Amino acid sequence: MDTKPCTSGLSKNAVMIMRVADRQWHALEDDLVVGRGYAEHRPDGRLFVSIDAWHDAAFDRLAEAMSVALPAPLYTVVDEADVELTAGWQRAGFTIRRREWEYAVPTDPRGSGLDEVLPPPGVTIVPAGQADERLLRAVDRAIRDEVEATIGWQSMPAEVIPRPEGDTIVDPTKYAVAATPDRYLGLIRVVTVNRPRIGLVAVRAGEQRRGIARSLLAHALGTLHNSGFAQAWTEVHESNRPATALFEGIGARPMSSNLELVR
Repeated sequence: MDTKPCTSGLSKNAVMIMRVADRQWHALEDDLVVGRGYAEHRPDGRLFVSIDAWHDAAFDRLAEAMSVALPAPLYTVVDEADVELTAGWQRAGFTIRRREWEYAVPTDPRGSGLDEVLPPPGVTIVPAGQADERLLRAVDRAIRDEVEATIGWQSMPAEVIPRPEGDTIVDPTKYAVAATPDRYLGLIRVVTVNRPRIGLVAVRAGEQRRGIARSLLAHALGTLHNSGFAQAWTEVHESNRPATALFEGIGARPMSSNLELVR
């Protein structure tokens, strides 16, 4: 552990920056911790940083020290309503890369209009926990390749759930799929920690506009409703008009927005 302190500029009350562990820093003022900085790799490989500081001087010195010590590019995510935090990262040279809207999604099929939605002919919905893992991984890989070849996977909502390196399936039991007898056409992933979150709903490019995504949502939301959840949550990139239309079309309401910044 590197505990050698370094000063990152002086003010009326000097703030000292100390690296206390791998990718962890403290800001000290008169031997009191007035700020903490962290860095971690997300499952997609990108390096995200965060800072919790008492005042601007501590924030600015932590941001400077971390930017010097860590390899670029660096990313961070802030609540767009937190104007002061956004301004702090912009002072540190970060710029806004993307905006995600967080939606509250009603699970009651009578409210969402999904009560009579059925899969298209020849397609069935396989509930979470019952999917064939080989076919699940095949459709996940195919969809990711299609997205990467067009808008790029990093335009999708950030994947924050830990998974083994090189593995794109978080937990096979969390996925329901749209299936034909020989392959899967689409998938939906719902993870419940503190509240249900729809982390992904996607359909093969050649199978879109057939109602498969709505059928997957009808199944997943109906399952949550039967389990006693009134709402689920999801994030949608502001430029993803099809996803925005899909969720707003079933009564989802935007509740807040997050900004992803990059340096």
